[in-house]
Amino acid sequence: MSKTWKPLTLAFLFALAAAAPALAQEAAELSETKASLYKLSIIVGGAVITLAAAAGAYCQAKALSAASEGISRNPAAAPHIRFLLLLGLILIETLVIYALLVTFIILMVKWGSYA
Repeated sequence: MSKTWKPLTLAFLFALAAAAPALAQEAAELSETKASLYKLSIIVGGAVITLAAAAGAYCQAKALSAASEGISRNPAAAPHIRFLLLLGLILIETLVIYALLVTFIILMVKWGSYA
């Protein structure tokens, strides 16, 4: 297993272990089914934002490392590298913000109102 997959696998297993108590209860009535869906939406929302933040932080660290190495090898290209680094960091952070919006949408749905 590569170095990049180990932390992601560990985070996924931790999320599964944290979700186990919420998923262990049975839903007998419709109101309990809505509560179960709400609990599941909280778990999914938390997993989405956690994975997005972890992936975003990893990508930002890789970009910063590569830019620093590029500037140290060729100091004359520093303005161009800095511009591309900032553009890339903005795009990475935008994706994390989109994941946050998706999480809010998942959490704000009125589960069971259309059933």
